[in-house]
Amino acid sequence: MPKRILVIGGGAAGLMAAAKAAGRGLDVTVLERNPRPARKLMITGKGRCNVTNACTLVNELTEQIPGNGRFLYGAFSRFMPCDTMELFESLGVKLKIERGNRVFPASDKAVDIVDALVGYAKKSGAKLRTDTRVASLLTENGAVKGVVCEDGKTIAADGVIVATGGCSYPLTGSTGDGYALAESAGHTIVPPRPSLVPFETEESWCAELQGLALKNVAITVADRDRYKDVYEDFGELLFTHFGVSGPVILSASAHVRDIAPGKYELRIDLKPALSEEKLDDRMVRDLTKYSNRTMTNALADLLPRSMIPVVLELSGISPQIYANKLTREQRRELGYLLKNLTCTIKGTRPIEEAIVTAGGVCVKEIDPKTMQSKLCGGLYFAGEVIDVDAYTGGYNLQIAFATGNLAGSSC
Repeated sequence: MPKRILVIGGGAAGLMAAAKAAGRGLDVTVLERNPRPARKLMITGKGRCNVTNACTLVNELTEQIPGNGRFLYGAFSRFMPCDTMELFESLGVKLKIERGNRVFPASDKAVDIVDALVGYAKKSGAKLRTDTRVASLLTENGAVKGVVCEDGKTIAADGVIVATGGCSYPLTGSTGDGYALAESAGHTIVPPRPSLVPFETEESWCAELQGLALKNVAITVADRDRYKDVYEDFGELLFTHFGVSGPVILSASAHVRDIAPGKYELRIDLKPALSEEKLDDRMVRDLTKYSNRTMTNALADLLPRSMIPVVLELSGISPQIYANKLTREQRRELGYLLKNLTCTIKGTRPIEEAIVTAGGVCVKEIDPKTMQSKLCGGLYFAGEVIDVDAYTGGYNLQIAFATGNLAGSSC
């Protein structure tokens, strides 16, 4: 009789683990609480699924993981982005590489990745049981012996892989169930916190710009207590009713891990391609060109229309003043504002709105060579349930695939 393995969670990590374990001839069953597997995978990358990042060195991967990156060295060594790409190409999914080495399905449809991964697990011999929620682990003499489902039914097993995800996007099934299961086996849980999450700001002018997306801006996050810049980035930013979001903000949130109201400020450079001197020259040309227009209209070539009233109010310049009446000092102050548009970070959005969860099962209690628990025999972990999280760019899914591969190959 082959070993019986239960995989709790039918997401990216769980399906990969199931496929690898079943491919070794083991009797594998995936227990998924939702009616369909991989619901969270369907919404990643805005529905396009940033499946991995096409970097080529292990160190490149670990550098993108702000906490516990070294723990993943073994998993990445066994399953690199090139392996992820080769797998999905072999499953019939054509891929493409975009800016920042981000890898997407050529179709821009996450469902293609989901269908391929589910099909891979099934063709490998794994069985999928949906609408099945695990209530607790069965353990005996320091080893796992199976699970007890919410309906009271017991399923015996020789090994269990916990791949339940974190607690972001709970509607997709990531409700933190795995933490309780791990704790019941003696594991320490590093308190979950949101990562890759928008910022709430104290200033109301951000809300006035709700819906405005700026594609080429530079940002700096500064720690006011330490008088130190802690993060810089360039890319797209989105203003919202609560503050700021967009790729550069999500990346910044992974670096700012001890947010307290008023501790951090966000500086936005609206014209990063221009030095202050060149920006001033540009403004002189525009104000000369539109010298007989009010400032509301004179800045139309320089800023998005909806941003002009906000910028003028912050600079203390009347929107009705004519461009030819603007003093040199006012112009210089306006230029400085365009290079240093500053708001105060009040906090992050709730963990339910985060793309990934930081925190989870303590990595010191997991064998990095196998993903097996050091405390409970036959118990393995994979994916976001572990205390590892990365920046945006496909790295978090690569963590899921690499740890799932290692768990499924070791159980």
